[in-house]
Amino acid sequence: MSVNAARSPLSVVFLLHIALEIPLAIQGVWSPTSLPFVQLNNTTLVVLKLYSALVFAVCGVALLCYSLPEFLPGKRALAIGLCIYHTICSTILYQAPRFIPMSFGPMFESYKITPEGVWGTLHGLVGLSMVFWWQGTVHYAQMMRPGPQ
Repeated sequence: MSVNAARSPLSVVFLLHIALEIPLAIQGVWSPTSLPFVQLNNTTLVVLKLYSALVFAVCGVALLCYSLPEFLPGKRALAIGLCIYHTICSTILYQAPRFIPMSFGPMFESYKITPEGVWGTLHGLVGLSMVFWWQGTVHYAQMMRPGPQ
C-alpha cells in the first residue's frame, strides 16, 4: 500500500481545528487585551498568553499532521487528544457564566444563543468530527497492522 493511498478526505478535520483555534491563538499571543473578555487582570492576561501559545503550537502540529498518512500512530494519538480537548472545551463553555460582553441581539438572546454557547457548539462539532475521522480511517490502521506470524 502506498503512502499516498493512505490518505482520507476526512483529514480536513485537522484544518477545522486550526480554523477554530488560530484566531484566539494569534490575538491571545500578540494582543490579549483586545479580546472581548470580561475582567482581564494581569494574572489572567499571562495565563491567556500561555494558553494562546500552547494553542498556537497545537495548530502547528495539526497542520503538520494533516498531510500525514492516516495509519500513523502519532496522527491517531493527536486526533484522540484533540477530541478530548474539544469535548472538554465544549462542556466548559456551555457551563460558563457570561464572560464575553457581546450579544447576537435580543432575538438570539431569547433563545439562549450566546457567544459562549456558539463557541461551545463549535468545539463540540470539532470534537465529534475527530471521532468521525477516527472511525472513518480505522481501516487504514488495521491494514498496516502486521499479520500473525
